Amino acid sequence: MYALKPMSSAFKVQLLTGPAFRRAPAISRAGKNGVPRLTRVARSTFWPIRAVVNSDQNKATETAEKSVERKDANGSLLVSPPTEKEGMVDVRAVITIRKKMKEKLVDKIEDQWEYFINGIGQGIMIQLISEEIDPVTSSGKSVESSVRGWLPKPSSDFNIVEYGADFSVPSDFGPIFFPANTWIHSRNDNPESRIIFRNQAYLPSQTPAGIRDLRREDLLSIRGNGKGERKVHDRIYDYDVYNDLGNPDKDQDLARPVLGNEEWPYPRRCRTGRPPSKKDPRSESRIEKPHPVYVPRDETFEEIKQNTFSAGRLKAVLHNLIPSIAATLSSSDIPFTCFSDIDKLYNNGFFLKDDEQDTKENPFNVMKLVLSAGQKLLKYEIPAVIKSDRFAWLRDNEFARQALAGVNPVNIEILKEFPILSKLDPAVYGPPESAITKELIEEELSGMSVEKAIEEKRLFILDYHDMLLPFINKINSLPERKAYASRTIFFYTKKGVLKPIAIELSLPPTPSSPWNKRVYTHGHDATSYWIWKLAKAHVCSVDAGVHQLVNHWLRTHASMEPYIIATHRHLSSMHPIYKLLHPHMRYTLEINALARQSLINGGGIIEASFGPGKYAMEISSAGLQEGMAVEDPSMPCGLKLVIEDYPYASDGLLVWSAIEEWVKSYVEHFYSEPNSVTSDVELQAWWNEIKNRGHYDKRNEPWWPTLNTKEDLSKIVTIMIWIASGQHAAINFGQYPFGGYVPNRPTLMRKTHPTRKRAPL
Repeated sequence: MYALKPMSSAFKVQLLTGPAFRRAPAISRAGKNGVPRLTRVARSTFWPIRAVVNSDQNKATETAEKSVERKDANGSLLVSPPTEKEGMVDVRAVITIRKKMKEKLVDKIEDQWEYFINGIGQGIMIQLISEEIDPVTSSGKSVESSVRGWLPKPSSDFNIVEYGADFSVPSDFGPIFFPANTWIHSRNDNPESRIIFRNQAYLPSQTPAGIRDLRREDLLSIRGNGKGERKVHDRIYDYDVYNDLGNPDKDQDLARPVLGNEEWPYPRRCRTGRPPSKKDPRSESRIEKPHPVYVPRDETFEEIKQNTFSAGRLKAVLHNLIPSIAATLSSSDIPFTCFSDIDKLYNNGFFLKDDEQDTKENPFNVMKLVLSAGQKLLKYEIPAVIKSDRFAWLRDNEFARQALAGVNPVNIEILKEFPILSKLDPAVYGPPESAITKELIEEELSGMSVEKAIEEKRLFILDYHDMLLPFINKINSLPERKAYASRTIFFYTKKGVLKPIAIELSLPPTPSSPWNKRVYTHGHDATSYWIWKLAKAHVCSVDAGVHQLVNHWLRTHASMEPYIIATHRHLSSMHPIYKLLHPHMRYTLEINALARQSLINGGGIIEASFGPGKYAMEISSAGLQEGMAVEDPSMPCGLKLVIEDYPYASDGLLVWSAIEEWVKSYVEHFYSEPNSVTSDVELQAWWNEIKNRGHYDKRNEPWWPTLNTKEDLSKIVTIMIWIASGQHAAINFGQYPFGGYVPNRPTLMRKTHPTRKRAPL
């Protein structure tokens, strides 16, 4: 047995028999001696592994006692008193396993078999790898052992199981802690062992010689070879296009274009390797619930997270489908006739039809989870937007406030030029000039000219004209879907109040109507008043679609996925940037996979609930976004807000500043040497792959930052953390408070906007 000095830096672990387990240490090449194996699939057993080794008997015992006192859901650290012999000590490493919280009978039977196999030392093999090179093998020195028996002191947590493995190590070995936090596969699924490193950050050039090869080996095992269908136990991160949204094998009307090409550019998703569909070889075959979509094993929800997410997803589905649920399942077939009917959803609830309640094919059987004791009454929480003032949403000041502080506060911009011009091809989409004229705007400016208002940065625009006009004819050809390409002008008064002053609703030109643009302003009679309100409703509907498809899905969820894939493929778990980013990336791949399965897919919730229908993801591909601030070096973050009461920006800049400060100090700590960023081979490969594979369709854009200095790295990492945290929070958590009351943010409109007809003489 080789001496291990000065400290073990890696674990190898191999599950020789039994099911896959959760949270263990590293890998092992041991166990290839014909030990019997069980043919079983991976199941949700949670195995964190923690090991403590210490050369001082008193210190070791003290560590053990303290660790027992600190037991928690992740298990405990136990060390048996070491026995010294010829400079070596006998120590015990403790493996802590968290099992399922809710076990079925078959799980309990497997547990008993698992206890027996591990008790006789034929279940889990562990190998400690030293930082030092063994001259014989030219790799890290190592010792190995299998877990055997049960610890004398049982865990206080019913879901925790502990095993021990005995090692002889040098007396100066030192304490070791291996926070594995990973799923461990069975050797039956994959004969290769798992590598898990000590919780110590190393740049590639600083990696101790004994574990340098292991670092490379672990990264290669994660990348895979780009072939074959991924299995549930795999831990492979690779790229693919969005070719899994349609289902042409089920219905040709469910066929959808592939996103991730020159026509429809899109970030890449995690590859699953499923076979192509039978009717369209470009599309991947679908997998429907309850079968899971593949994500790397460590990206799947843990049990508590799964329960929380399922409950939240159910609630979100019901809230987003309020109108269709009510129309389908109410005891009356009469649709909403007035606002009071809608209010009953929140105040009184509505009764489900008896004949549909027991129908197995009814997609809303799941609603039984939220029904009252009578099992027939469905009732919703009162959304915040109407909780204190039932009609606040109707007022212009609330309409403007939500552009700054609502669920989608990222699209409003300063109006910099007038007249307003389209950038679309006039030969296809008509004259570029907007129908919003100078004279019309100046009627609302209290004597100020348009030029003066632009100079003082008092005019703002919410402009969806160019993004949506190419899709309007497609959308309006769908049954009961009507939409316009909208522009909304706001004026920021001297009293510090933002108010809407004009709305333009446009349709593509036709031979009989080459100028299909109408402008609406405040009216002074009842008819004009409601025409203006309906124009605002069309704007809200358009805004709701852009928010969900572009700002929420594309700009946070979808754009983060390539960052996550590249981080796992090229940054070792020992890399300091991996350790910094990992908490912000957890669960995103699983959430995205679930979204592709039932949210953004053909015939899914988004298509059923939002105006663009089957063209929703095409609009997502076409989406663009800009911000609203001006540079000012004297202000915090170097920006000055044009509107001070802009919570998304004012609060967001504080969060951004805090992230940036932390990232800069973190990067400075690890990249203190000149050229340390350019010489980091893992980091450079990571950034190169993000641009050239993860965002392949945009790889040649001039706005990609370079990665040559620690300042470059700080900016890039700050942006990634901001997108996953502050940005996503700003556009995610307001969905029900603002969108839960449908008249405030209708996700689709079924009729065209009415035109005012002159009364007959």
